[in-house]
Amino acid sequence: MKRGGPLEGVRVVELTKVWAGPYTGKQLAFLGAEVIRVESLGSLDVTRVYGVDDINNAPGFKAVNPQKLSVQIDMKTEAGIKLLLDLLAEADVVVENLRPGAVTRLGLGYEQVKAVNPDIVYVSMGMYGSEGPLSYQTGYAPCFAALGGLSSLVGYEGEAPTGMNIRYADSTFGTTAAFATTVALLHRRRTGEGQFIDVSAVESMTSMIGDAVMDFTLNGKVAACDGNRHAEMAPHGVFPCQDGEWISIAVTDNVAWQRLVNAMQAPELAEYASLADRKAREDELEARVSAWTSTQKAESLAEQLQQCGVAASKSLSSLDLIANQQLWLRRFYQQVSDQHGQSRSILGPSWKMSRMASVVDDAPALGQHNDYVLGEILGLTEQQQQELAAAGVTR
Repeated sequence: MKRGGPLEGVRVVELTKVWAGPYTGKQLAFLGAEVIRVESLGSLDVTRVYGVDDINNAPGFKAVNPQKLSVQIDMKTEAGIKLLLDLLAEADVVVENLRPGAVTRLGLGYEQVKAVNPDIVYVSMGMYGSEGPLSYQTGYAPCFAALGGLSSLVGYEGEAPTGMNIRYADSTFGTTAAFATTVALLHRRRTGEGQFIDVSAVESMTSMIGDAVMDFTLNGKVAACDGNRHAEMAPHGVFPCQDGEWISIAVTDNVAWQRLVNAMQAPELAEYASLADRKAREDELEARVSAWTSTQKAESLAEQLQQCGVAASKSLSSLDLIANQQLWLRRFYQQVSDQHGQSRSILGPSWKMSRMASVVDDAPALGQHNDYVLGEILGLTEQQQQELAAAGVTR
């Protein structure tokens, strides 16, 4: 089915597990690519099985695999590897985030795949990448965030780091790989050359804190936890409101500060006209803002501040997010159909563009697209498919 989008006509084969690798495929699918997950009953993704009875109705798997196809190929068999190489010969991109060295041992390394498809864009995702003294190590999102330096910055001033939401690491790593893939595809369109893309999770995380890294490199200064504060904005934080709710406020410049002073009806604070003044008295200012917000309703206060030009938002719970009409109107949430034709809501693409791809399908059932991949793409007859299934190669 034609879905439009800038990557319409691009075929991606996914040899991925858990979250970061599948998230790369998710972004590419949302851009219009045909993304084929290679799976097998004997080596199921943990997100298909963890805490559920139905491998085709696992929330974790569904969250990161909408608009993809699923084909069963057992990569532990010689026949399965041959079949997979045939599929890769028909692909534009392959994405893998298996354990270090696994694809090469299987006969699916870059040089081996390049031999059957010289202009393939081969995307390899590892904690430390595929080269260097630590490239043998494997890890998950908490490792990415910690080793990349982010976790050490998440916490309150004067206290030990508290860490961060682990999915930030996986989704950021996955998005980095997706971006690199699109750049490589553009390069291939211009030159006809494929590429090997080596993406490091740790390096991806470190790129998110370039200011802290450069401050240490140039000045020897080690960044410390500072809560919700911001070097170029003050006040900048989350403040208590009535009924146990909270509001985030970010004073972006001196004009916004004067507007906040007016909203607070606190003319005595106007003397802190510059950022330097406000940063020097930040504890005092935050206490004053908190005393004021604690007497207000978060939602109405956020609307009041937005109307007068101060960046503010009520801190939203999961229920608040789902009920937010603006997010629905902006198609942050979209409806897709599962393998039974039932409709469900998903988080849609996080972007708007003139050539949007339609997103219509839920995450696939295991092997849901065997007939299409094995029959239409690879040209196998029904009898050949039955023989492969009976031999355990395609299940």
